[in-house]
Amino acid sequence: MAEEREPKWEGKASMELKNATADQVWPFFEDFCNAHKWFPNLETSYQVEGELGKPGLVRYCASKPKPSSDATGGSIINWVKEKLIMINPVKRCMSYQVTETNMGFNSYTATIQVLPVNGDGAGGEHGCRIEWSFVVDPIEGWRLQDLESYINSTLQFMGNKMEQALSVSA
Repeated sequence: MAEEREPKWEGKASMELKNATADQVWPFFEDFCNAHKWFPNLETSYQVEGELGKPGLVRYCASKPKPSSDATGGSIINWVKEKLIMINPVKRCMSYQVTETNMGFNSYTATIQVLPVNGDGAGGEHGCRIEWSFVVDPIEGWRLQDLESYINSTLQFMGNKMEQALSVSA
Protein backbone atom coordinates (compact mmCIF):
# COMPACT_ATOMS: atom_id res chain seq x y z
CA MET A 1 0.00 0.00 0.00
CA ALA A 2 1.47 3.35 -1.03
CA GLU A 3 2.14 5.84 1.73
CA GLU A 4 -0.01 8.97 1.47
CA ARG A 5 2.08 12.12 1.41
CA GLU A 6 0.78 15.42 2.61
CA PRO A 7 0.89 18.03 -0.17
CA LYS A 8 3.75 20.51 -0.14
CA TRP A 9 3.21 23.74 1.71
CA GLU A 10 3.36 26.92 -0.34
CA GLY A 11 3.26 30.49 0.88
CA LYS A 12 4.31 34.05 0.27
CA ALA A 13 5.16 37.05 2.41
CA SER A 14 5.72 40.59 1.23
CA MET A 15 6.81 43.87 2.71
CA GLU A 16 6.78 47.34 1.30
CA LEU A 17 9.62 49.74 2.11
CA LYS A 18 8.69 53.40 1.72
CA ASN A 19 12.19 54.89 1.99
CA ALA A 20 14.29 52.50 -0.07
CA THR A 21 14.31 51.76 -3.78
CA ALA A 22 14.53 48.30 -5.31
CA ASP A 23 18.00 49.17 -6.62
CA GLN A 24 19.12 50.04 -3.07
CA VAL A 25 17.66 46.91 -1.43
CA TRP A 26 18.59 44.27 -4.02
CA PRO A 27 22.34 44.25 -3.17
CA PHE A 28 21.52 43.09 0.39
CA PHE A 29 19.93 39.91 -1.03
CA GLU A 30 22.45 39.57 -3.88
CA ASP A 31 25.16 39.36 -1.18
CA PHE A 32 23.98 35.80 -0.53
CA CYS A 33 26.69 34.78 1.94
CA ASN A 34 26.12 37.67 4.36
CA ALA A 35 22.58 36.80 5.44
CA HIS A 36 23.63 37.12 9.10
CA LYS A 37 23.73 40.90 8.67
CA TRP A 38 19.95 40.99 8.08
CA PHE A 39 18.39 37.74 9.28
CA PRO A 40 17.24 37.69 12.94
CA ASN A 41 19.12 35.39 15.32
CA LEU A 42 21.73 34.37 12.75
CA GLU A 43 25.21 34.56 14.17
CA THR A 44 27.10 33.60 11.06
CA SER A 45 26.75 32.92 7.36
CA TYR A 46 29.55 32.26 4.92
CA GLN A 47 30.44 30.74 1.55
CA VAL A 48 31.03 26.99 1.55
CA GLU A 49 31.46 26.33 -2.16
CA GLY A 50 30.75 27.79 -5.57
CA GLU A 51 31.29 31.23 -7.05
CA LEU A 52 29.83 34.40 -5.52
CA GLY A 53 26.78 35.63 -7.44
CA LYS A 54 26.43 32.44 -9.48
CA PRO A 55 24.01 29.49 -9.28
CA GLY A 56 25.63 26.64 -7.36
CA LEU A 57 26.92 28.94 -4.61
CA VAL A 58 26.39 27.29 -1.20
CA ARG A 59 26.21 29.18 2.09
CA TYR A 60 26.27 27.90 5.66
CA CYS A 61 24.15 29.77 8.20
CA ALA A 62 24.00 29.16 11.95
CA SER A 63 22.00 30.68 14.78
CA LYS A 64 23.19 32.01 18.08
CA PRO A 65 23.43 29.16 20.64
CA LYS A 66 20.25 28.57 22.63
CA PRO A 67 19.97 26.56 25.86
CA SER A 68 18.84 22.99 25.18
CA SER A 69 15.51 21.89 26.60
CA ASP A 70 16.87 18.60 28.01
CA ALA A 71 18.28 20.11 31.25
CA THR A 72 21.84 19.02 30.42
CA GLY A 73 23.09 22.59 30.42
CA GLY A 74 24.17 22.24 26.80
CA SER A 75 23.21 24.52 23.96
CA ILE A 76 21.66 24.05 20.54
CA ILE A 77 22.77 25.76 17.37
CA ASN A 78 20.33 25.66 14.45
CA TRP A 79 22.16 25.49 11.13
CA VAL A 80 21.43 25.20 7.45
CA LYS A 81 23.26 24.89 4.14
CA GLU A 82 21.51 26.65 1.27
CA LYS A 83 22.29 26.53 -2.44
CA LEU A 84 21.65 29.41 -4.81
CA ILE A 85 19.78 27.88 -7.75
CA MET A 86 18.83 31.01 -9.73
CA ILE A 87 19.83 34.66 -9.60
CA ASN A 88 18.73 37.42 -11.97
CA PRO A 89 20.12 40.86 -11.05
CA VAL A 90 18.13 42.56 -13.82
CA LYS A 91 14.81 41.30 -12.40
CA ARG A 92 16.23 41.50 -8.83
CA CYS A 93 15.17 37.92 -8.18
CA MET A 94 16.81 34.81 -6.71
CA SER A 95 15.88 31.29 -5.67
CA TYR A 96 17.67 29.02 -3.25
CA GLN A 97 17.09 25.63 -1.69
CA VAL A 98 17.99 24.00 1.60
CA THR A 99 20.46 21.17 1.02
CA GLU A 100 21.18 20.21 4.67
CA THR A 101 19.80 21.35 8.02
CA ASN A 102 19.10 20.27 11.58
CA MET A 103 15.78 22.18 11.70
CA GLY A 104 13.43 19.70 9.99
CA PHE A 105 13.07 21.53 6.67
CA ASN A 106 12.90 19.03 3.81
CA SER A 107 12.74 20.04 0.18
CA TYR A 108 12.55 23.77 1.01
CA THR A 109 12.89 26.18 -1.93
CA ALA A 110 12.45 29.94 -1.63
CA THR A 111 12.30 32.77 -4.14
CA ILE A 112 12.96 36.39 -3.21
CA GLN A 113 12.20 39.28 -5.51
CA VAL A 114 12.64 43.02 -4.96
CA LEU A 115 10.18 45.07 -7.01
CA PRO A 116 9.96 48.82 -7.60
CA VAL A 117 6.87 50.61 -6.27
CA ASN A 118 5.48 53.90 -7.62
CA GLY A 119 8.03 54.08 -10.39
CA ASP A 120 9.60 52.37 -13.33
CA GLY A 121 13.01 51.90 -11.77
CA ALA A 122 14.50 54.77 -13.76
CA GLY A 123 14.95 57.12 -10.82
CA GLY A 124 11.25 57.76 -10.26
CA GLU A 125 10.88 55.13 -7.53
CA HIS A 126 9.49 56.01 -4.14
CA GLY A 127 9.83 52.62 -2.50
CA CYS A 128 10.00 48.92 -3.14
CA ARG A 129 8.31 45.67 -2.25
CA ILE A 130 10.14 42.53 -1.18
CA GLU A 131 8.37 39.27 -1.96
CA TRP A 132 9.47 35.98 -0.38
CA SER A 133 7.70 32.84 -1.60
CA PHE A 134 8.40 29.26 -0.57
CA VAL A 135 7.55 25.63 -1.26
CA VAL A 136 8.42 23.02 1.38
CA ASP A 137 7.46 19.55 2.54
CA PRO A 138 5.36 19.76 5.73
CA ILE A 139 7.56 20.29 8.79
CA GLU A 140 7.08 17.99 11.75
CA GLY A 141 5.76 19.85 14.77
CA TRP A 142 4.76 22.92 12.72
CA ARG A 143 1.59 24.09 11.01
CA LEU A 144 1.67 25.95 7.69
CA GLN A 145 0.41 29.04 9.56
CA ASP A 146 3.42 28.82 11.93
CA LEU A 147 5.84 28.85 8.99
CA GLU A 148 3.98 31.68 7.26
CA SER A 149 4.07 33.71 10.47
CA TYR A 150 7.80 33.01 10.94
CA ILE A 151 8.66 34.03 7.37
CA ASN A 152 6.50 37.15 7.58
CA SER A 153 8.05 38.31 10.87
CA THR A 154 11.55 37.51 9.56
CA LEU A 155 10.90 39.53 6.41
CA GLN A 156 9.58 42.47 8.45
CA PHE A 157 12.72 42.37 10.63
CA MET A 158 15.02 42.18 7.60
CA GLY A 159 13.25 44.95 5.68
CA ASN A 160 13.33 47.28 8.67
CA LYS A 161 17.01 46.57 9.28
CA MET A 162 17.86 47.18 5.60
CA GLU A 163 15.91 50.44 5.57
CA GLN A 164 17.74 51.57 8.74
CA ALA A 165 21.12 50.71 7.19
CA LEU A 166 20.25 52.78 4.11
CA SER A 167 19.11 55.78 6.18
CA VAL A 168 22.39 55.75 8.12
CA SER A 169 24.47 55.63 4.94
CA ALA A 170 22.50 58.43 3.25
